[in-house]
Amino acid sequence: MKLTLIILDAGHGPNTPGKRSPDGKLREFQFNSAVVALVGDRLSREGIKVRYVHEASRDVPLNERTALANRLRADAYVSIHANAHGNGWSEAHGIETYIYPQASKSSAVLASLVQKNLITACQRTDRGVKKANFAVLRDTQMPAILVECGFMSNRTEALLLQSKAYQLQCARAITFGILCWVYTK
Repeated sequence: MKLTLIILDAGHGPNTPGKRSPDGKLREFQFNSAVVALVGDRLSREGIKVRYVHEASRDVPLNERTALANRLRADAYVSIHANAHGNGWSEAHGIETYIYPQASKSSAVLASLVQKNLITACQRTDRGVKKANFAVLRDTQMPAILVECGFMSNRTEALLLQSKAYQLQCARAITFGILCWVYTK
């Protein structure tokens, strides 16, 4: 098996406006970067090469993220996020994974494996695999998924997203989904 390169993207950046829970206690990048670090560590221990396209000090533009992934000829691109609905607290809840509308079968398989493992591990509502025209899905030249691990605009899920235990659950599930995809592709 050739060495696999997975691009990990902690969605947004440390100072992206508006990307926080309604009470301001959770910045989305805090969750995203914590989970990405855990996933990267676990994948590396499994012999998978990992490259990060985000930075802790700035919000890396999406075109820079996708250009780097394409230049490296990565095997897959995984963008990790916390979801939100509206401007205040909402009832929206659950986990969903996105692929590009014209995504390859390989993207759909990766998304399905990650989504299934997240639902099993985290016991949250399954919002399914959905299609969207997000830049990181559209502008990458490899299988790409964007994972929404829960709603920071939902009081219950905002508390979970801040929890180290939930971050670890998400990371383990995402890692297992990626590994299942790597070893069956």
